[in-house]
Amino acid sequence: MELRQLRYFVAVAEELHFGRAAERLHIVQPTVSQQVRRLERELGLDLFDRTTRTVSLTAAGQTFLTHARTMLRAERSAVEAMAALRAEQETTLRLGTNVGLGTRLDALLGALAERAPQITVELVSAPPATRLQQVRDAELDAALIRGADHGPDLEFLPLWSDPLVAALPAAHPLAGEDQVKLADLAELPLRITPRENNPHLVDTVVEACRAAGFEPRMGPAFTNDQDTLAAIATGKPSWTVYYASQASVQPAPRIAFRPFIEPAPAIRTYLAVRPGPPTPRLRALLDACAAVD
Repeated sequence: MELRQLRYFVAVAEELHFGRAAERLHIVQPTVSQQVRRLERELGLDLFDRTTRTVSLTAAGQTFLTHARTMLRAERSAVEAMAALRAEQETTLRLGTNVGLGTRLDALLGALAERAPQITVELVSAPPATRLQQVRDAELDAALIRGADHGPDLEFLPLWSDPLVAALPAAHPLAGEDQVKLADLAELPLRITPRENNPHLVDTVVEACRAAGFEPRMGPAFTNDQDTLAAIATGKPSWTVYYASQASVQPAPRIAFRPFIEPAPAIRTYLAVRPGPPTPRLRALLDACAAVD
C-alpha cells in the first residue's frame, strides 16, 4: 500500500467521480483508476460501486476512508515535524570548544549574537581529536582548536593568539613583580598536564623554557583548576601556566597570575571547518570570529 494510493482513493471518495478526482490531483484519469484498482486488489475488497453514471462508496469503502484520512493526517504531521526540525537545525550552530577560552568565548558569542540574533549556539566539549572528527562527520558546524593547524578533510582558519601567563603562589617573591622571566622559574617544579592530553601546550612551554636556558623540572601533573591551584597556593612552591584569557576570569585568591617578559610563549587558536562554501550560520560565525582579537 502506497501513500499516493490513499490520496487517490480519498480524492475519489470525496468527489465521487474519477474525472474530477484526477483534475483535483492534476493527473490523468486512467492513473487514478489504475491505482485505486490496485489498492482494492491488495485489500481484497471493492471500495467503490461503479456504474456508467455514478460512483459510490461501498461499506468497506466507508470504513477504509476513515483509516485512510487518519494515515494521511499522520503523514502530514510527520512532514510538518521534520520541516520544523530542519528549520531549527538551520538556526542552531553546533560549535566545539576548548577549555580555558575564558573571555575569548564570551567575546565571540557576543559578536555572533549581535550579527545573527536568530542563531542559537550549542557548545560541545570533547577532546580535540573527537571534535575534529565530529566536524568531518557534520555533527559539528565548526570547532575551536588550539595549536593544531592542519588535518585531513578540514580547513583550519587562524583566529587569535593567546599568550600564556605564569600561575604562582601569591606569597612567592616573584608574585610581587609585574612580569616574570621564564628563567626565574627554573628551580620551581612545573605542574602541567601530561603531554598526551595537550601536546601543543606542553611542547610550547618546554620549548620556551629551553629557549630561556633551562629544562623545566616536572612536578605533579595538572589535574584540574581547583586542586592544582590549591596545591600551588599552599604546598611547596611550584608553578603552572594559564591562557591569559582564562586567567582573567579564574577565581584563585591565593594565586598570582603574572605575564611573562617578552618573548612570551603563546598558542594560536584555529577554527576547524569542512571545506566548501559555508552555510549561512557558519558564515555568521566567521564574521563574528573576525571581530574578536
